Amino acid sequence: MTTLEHQTFDAERALYGSDGVTLRDCRFDGPADGESALKESRHITVERCFFNLRYPFWHDHDLTIRQSEMTALCRAALWYSEGVRIEGAKLHGIKALRECRDVTIEDCDVVSPEFGWSTDGIRMKDSRAESEYFLLRARNIAFSNVTFRGKYSFQYIENGVFDRCSFDTKDAFWHAHNVTVRGSVVKGEYLAWYSDGLTLENCKIIGTQPFCYCKNLRLINCEMIDTDLCFEKSEVEAEITTPVLSIKNPRRGVIAVPAVEEIIRDDGASAAEIRITGAQGCA
Repeated sequence: MTTLEHQTFDAERALYGSDGVTLRDCRFDGPADGESALKESRHITVERCFFNLRYPFWHDHDLTIRQSEMTALCRAALWYSEGVRIEGAKLHGIKALRECRDVTIEDCDVVSPEFGWSTDGIRMKDSRAESEYFLLRARNIAFSNVTFRGKYSFQYIENGVFDRCSFDTKDAFWHAHNVTVRGSVVKGEYLAWYSDGLTLENCKIIGTQPFCYCKNLRLINCEMIDTDLCFEKSEVEAEITTPVLSIKNPRRGVIAVPAVEEIIRDDGASAAEIRITGAQGCA
């Protein structure tokens, strides 16, 4: 193992193909403006380092990053890498993570449009993220205590579990497949259209027109706040604990809700049962 401390690197491919290197308190910055500092490297540990240049971690294997910063100029920092652990870091460049496998992110601050695309096996815990098109087409996801803000998140994802999270987002979970969300707050417009196999348990859902064109949708003990035109053309089993503004043409299933201001049935294929639990009767 080689340890490099208190050094500055700005050359093109400065540490290309490294194997078994620990970097502490180093900077990747400078007038040479070189790219791809640690491309094609393995068994790399980075601690308290500063990255201000592009593409530092491409095609890497067994990579650990701790207490480090990737600035807005550090574009596309991690692509095509496997076995990645990131702790206590700032990831502030666009497209910071793409097409990686086996990634753990803990206690991090992510400000990165188009983050996490096509990543397989990503675990995020105790972190904050801002992004657009966050985790597009990612697979095998596990989130715990993550706060997210941004548009078009979790689209086309597969096999995800989200626990105790808070999402302020728009068009989230579109076309998502086999996803469970527990004990979380999901705020935004047009939630989860075209999803298949989405389950929300003990969640608070806020915003207009959620859950349209869904298949195998389940809501268990969920609150729905300021939600209107819900469940259009969806197959749904729902236990809702708060009144809903309006429900429109649910396709199949049973929706149990204490009250609903308006039920819209102007589609002959709308056959789901709407069970009003605050009063006797169905609609």
